[in-house]
Formats: sequence, structure tokens, C-alpha cells
Amino acid sequence: MKEDSLLLFAVFAVWALLAVVYATVPALAMPGYAVVWGLGSLVFLALAAVIAVAERRGPASRTET
Repeated sequence: MKEDSLLLFAVFAVWALLAVVYATVPALAMPGYAVVWGLGSLVFLALAAVIAVAERRGPASRTET
């Protein structure tokens, strides 16, 4: 499911963009939200990385006893 990691990376990019916008646009006056969106984007980046590594390893081999 390569689409899963791509989707999570896209969500990371949107959240990171919103964090940058909130931090840099003074008219919004929401610098505190930049931290929230920035941390949220890191969560999605971590999820995308974990899923990408799992996809590269392939299906888990199960041994039945």
C-alpha cells in the first residue's frame, strides 16, 4: 500500500505549510497555533516514515506452529 505513506506525507506537507503560514503571517496573529500545527506535522511525518519502512520490508512472515 504505497498510497498510505504518500497520503500521510501529503498530510504532513499541508500541516507543515499551515504551521509556516501561521508563524509568518502577522495578520493572522496565531503564533501559538504554529507550534501546534508544526508538532502535528512531525507526527504525520513520523507515521509516514514508519509506514514507508514497513512497506519496504514487505509482508511479515508468519510461522505457524
